[in-house]
Amino acid sequence: MKTNITQWTPNQVWNHINRLTLFAVVLLLTSFNALATEKDTDGKKNKGHYPTLHKTVEVNGVEIFYREAGNKNKPTILLLHGYPTSSHMFRNLIADLSDKYHLLAPDYPGYGRSEQPPMSEFAYTFDNMANIVEGFIEAMQVDKFSIYLMDYGAPIGYRIAHKYPERVQSLIVQNGNAYVEGMTEFWDPLRKYWKDRSSENGKALEPFHQIGGLQWQYLHGVQDSSKISPDNWYVDLQHLTRPENNEIQLAMFYDYQNNVKLYPQWQAYFRAYQPPTLIVWGKNDHIFPASGAHPYKKDIRKVDFHLLNTGHFALEEEGDTIAGYIDVFMRKNKIR
Repeated sequence: MKTNITQWTPNQVWNHINRLTLFAVVLLLTSFNALATEKDTDGKKNKGHYPTLHKTVEVNGVEIFYREAGNKNKPTILLLHGYPTSSHMFRNLIADLSDKYHLLAPDYPGYGRSEQPPMSEFAYTFDNMANIVEGFIEAMQVDKFSIYLMDYGAPIGYRIAHKYPERVQSLIVQNGNAYVEGMTEFWDPLRKYWKDRSSENGKALEPFHQIGGLQWQYLHGVQDSSKISPDNWYVDLQHLTRPENNEIQLAMFYDYQNNVKLYPQWQAYFRAYQPPTLIVWGKNDHIFPASGAHPYKKDIRKVDFHLLNTGHFALEEEGDTIAGYIDVFMRKNKIR
């Protein structure tokens, strides 16, 4: 027999409403509980981003500071910083990508929070920095990985990619040279230093790692300087003002000429192995201008190519855009 609700008493109506409310609450709580206990394939509750961990590890007798985030079972991206900064430059990118990738960002000796061995005991050259990064990779027990190469990170990373081509799954290049076309007039004072390593020629380069030079590197070519945190250059100053660090930076400037000599070798690697490559380049960069980005397309058949309307430290202004490009690129190339 059907119930005619129009004949219900007020008490019956309220009792029915209470029962419906209770049912709705139970249903809602059940749904929330299901969401809360849902697990990703890595066993992590509540799909989302991982915290960034700040650690140290000894590599070749040197204490190396590094940032790490994400699940180690996901594709690894090795983030190699440029001059004159550290893994600090990747802080936001790590947070943006940690839900889908395993991120590793070491500081080189003499940079960031890594140990700074005396020059009498440690060779501050790009060969030796690559040795440190190679040792770091082994310490992290990473077999296959992609490399994010920026500024100094390019010659360091290309040494590793050339040595272990079968282990490098892809390249993500952001304002990092491998072609002489990118060596414009900005490099003239360094070329002069390469020819004559005099104290006078070295003195002319020192402003690059002083406060004015640091600000210029972060702000030149950006669209909105108010988006660039001044913390950047003050964080860099913490290692740049350590005793002997000025001499370390000059040693690295002098050794940069040996990177240029290796460009043909790295270009041969591109042609032979055709690594999947993403270019995300701040096109207003005066140090590594866009003229250094285009030649990659000559040697690598399939390049995802993006010039961004910003400067040298493109992640500061276009970090969200770059993170999006990386995710699309990695999925497109099925890097797992």
